[in-house]
Amino acid sequence: MKTDKKERFSFKGFWKRRKKNAAYSKLTFRIFMQTFAIVLLTFFIIFTFYSRFWFRRVGDWIVKFLQDAFHLGREDALNIYKYGLRENSRLIIFGAVAVCFLLLFRFSLSWFIRYFNEIDAGLDKLIQGDKREIALSPEMAPMERKLNVLREALEKRELEAKLAEERKNNLVMYLAHDIRTPLTSVVGYLSLLEEAQDMPLEQKAKYVHITLDKATRLEQLINEFFEITRYNVQEIVLEKEKIDLYYMLVQMIEEFYPLLEEKGNQAALHCDENVVVYGDSVKLARVFNNILKNAIAYSDKGTQIEVFVEELYEGAKGEGKQPDKITIRFQNQGKTIPKEKLESIFHRFYRMDEARNSDTGGAGLGLAIAKEIVTRHGGKIYAESDQGQVVFWVELPGGGEL
Repeated sequence: MKTDKKERFSFKGFWKRRKKNAAYSKLTFRIFMQTFAIVLLTFFIIFTFYSRFWFRRVGDWIVKFLQDAFHLGREDALNIYKYGLRENSRLIIFGAVAVCFLLLFRFSLSWFIRYFNEIDAGLDKLIQGDKREIALSPEMAPMERKLNVLREALEKRELEAKLAEERKNNLVMYLAHDIRTPLTSVVGYLSLLEEAQDMPLEQKAKYVHITLDKATRLEQLINEFFEITRYNVQEIVLEKEKIDLYYMLVQMIEEFYPLLEEKGNQAALHCDENVVVYGDSVKLARVFNNILKNAIAYSDKGTQIEVFVEELYEGAKGEGKQPDKITIRFQNQGKTIPKEKLESIFHRFYRMDEARNSDTGGAGLGLAIAKEIVTRHGGKIYAESDQGQVVFWVELPGGGEL
């Protein structure tokens, strides 16, 4: 409330209001000219009536009416007209002007109300989902632009919701199909182990290992089903604290060591040991975890995944000054991601690998949730890809309650 009051009397607030008013300058001018015309027309009507009829015919009519209605003599009727009406003519004229103005103004309101009818019709189109462009009078051009922007935003949101729902349905169908394969394998190998009691230990160990792999994959697919359900109902709430970003990334890279070793990859961290951010450590760890997992899954074998952390300052870097922005860049060598896919990988239920039986294809929620987490921190996340290089950028605001 205090901020609004301060802005109301500030120079910035003045120009903001003036710019807003200038947007409807045509409408303002039209209303002013119409009101001015009503005033002129009112005075013209009263003046014409007063000059042509009041002194000539109206006076005679009133005197004659008093004589006939009240049986008065002509002199008495003239005195009543003179002292009762003539001497109060200014008051009568003022009242006549007011009544005439109000009647004309009431008539003009039907013209003004048509603007509200146009806006109402435009809102009805938005409610009904009409995709045709909304057209208003030239004076309402700013409102027309806003309504059309809102219409386009609603269309885009509706399209995104339909695509997300379609991707979700397809994904559920794929996951359901994928579940049958490892489940069939688990049942098959367990049946073999049960039936062949005298199976050689080496072969038995091999079947147990395969069964465990299939059961692990089955667990992952079931977890993805739960992830889909949780994403639809959860609201991400941040619990911010001081985070040692260097230590978090070092620990995360160490946790991925088995996966890196399996593909012959390495991970290198380029970060100052004193970099600190203020945020939700659990949620941000999920963001970095997901990006690293994607980098490992889609990087070429034997290549290095590099993580760069940089503190950015708008002005000169001074002692004790907090950075204005912190960027974390995950860079790996792999297949170039087409531009159209780069724009979609942060959408819900979008999978980079759309193969139905892919072991790398997840529920398509990791990057969508990562984007929401980073956005709630006041930052942004995006990806770039060119000439076999894939780069994920995470930008977080610096400073905070450190």
